[in-house]
Amino acid sequence: MSSAPEPEPRAPKPALVFDDPLDQQSPDDTDRGWGERAEGGSSADLKRFLDEKPPHHL
Repeated sequence: MSSAPEPEPRAPKPALVFDDPLDQQSPDDTDRGWGERAEGGSSADLKRFLDEKPPHHL
């Protein structure tokens, strides 16, 4: 009888994780914006307002 070559070992499958995904921090929780104050205080707010003002508000 001829011997068959041994099959190569398979890589282990990743384990399933049944944690609650809402308990984890999302990228949206760490992004800047959404009400956070810019560095520089009110002068920076005024500059941003004037820079982003639409043309019909001149």
